[in-house]
Amino acid sequence: MAFTIGEQTLHSGEEAQIHLPLPNLYNTPASLALHVKHGKKSGPTVFISACIHGNEINGIEIIRRLYNLNLLKRLRGTLILAPVVNPYGFNTLSRYLPDRRDLNRCFPGSLTGSLASRVAQVFFEEVVKKSDFGIDLHTAALHRSNLPQTRVAFEDIKLLEVAKVFGAPVILNAPYREGSLRLSAHKAGIPVLLYEAGEALRMDENCIRIGVQGIINVLKHLQMLPSSAVKRKLKTPLLAQTSNWIRASASGVMRSLKGLGDTVSQGEIIAYIDTPLLGNADIVQAPHNGVIIGRTEIPLVQEGDALFHVAAFENLEKAEARMEYFQDVAVTQEDFLALKDQHVLS
Repeated sequence: MAFTIGEQTLHSGEEAQIHLPLPNLYNTPASLALHVKHGKKSGPTVFISACIHGNEINGIEIIRRLYNLNLLKRLRGTLILAPVVNPYGFNTLSRYLPDRRDLNRCFPGSLTGSLASRVAQVFFEEVVKKSDFGIDLHTAALHRSNLPQTRVAFEDIKLLEVAKVFGAPVILNAPYREGSLRLSAHKAGIPVLLYEAGEALRMDENCIRIGVQGIINVLKHLQMLPSSAVKRKLKTPLLAQTSNWIRASASGVMRSLKGLGDTVSQGEIIAYIDTPLLGNADIVQAPHNGVIIGRTEIPLVQEGDALFHVAAFENLEKAEARMEYFQDVAVTQEDFLALKDQHVLS
């Protein structure tokens, strides 16, 4: 069965590079670059998007490695890969568009709205609404890092099950936000899974491998890719109903005692904030039992700065045991060899 996107129609077994026109920047042409793989056999249509925030580049490498998988030769259905949804921010190393708007607060968009709204409209109409499912790839904001995690609204039971299949260490309950891609897609009946991992403007190998394997897991779950001959037991992620950011109570130089993936107990000292050249220090304490899923990467802090993102877990022994597999997580041997054949993994 044929699949049409933009002005191009693909038939069974075909793939194509497609450039959807976007508003020009002064006299510089702009477009939304897509790679579409249309399988020989029928199946769902899934989009994988990255760089909605222009400086969150981990997802670009995840998509590149996914594209080169030999496994995709056996694809059922259609896969739409959108490595750079926000080319304006990408070209200027910025989270935002030139109009200083956050693209992920402008969905579903409008052809008569702001620049960000017009970009959102093109992506939503041409990609999202033609899909049955989506995976949106993100990192933490500038100068912060995120532990690999998926985010879903726990009320959506079916999407929560897919998040478990993805297999990131943590699944965080994330209510829908107005103007976000997730909310707009949800209203249109299209579930979107959010993957958060790593730091803006940085490539993180472990985050990338978890992302590639997670997408493979989901595509197999949707029966778009053949399952492995040997069934492997999926690791069970930690489910976090709530989380909190710990903010600095003073300004100074922070000395961290804990890192991403570490468990913390309520009241435990996890960092000190020192005044330069002086001996006094403020302490940073965990507000509750949990796991650190996000943190600042800059030791120079101002009062009120967000320092640590802690997902709440009462059973620390269970949380620590679950975190152990994160340290050595990698793609399966089958898919690792497929990646090696394509020279996309060292």
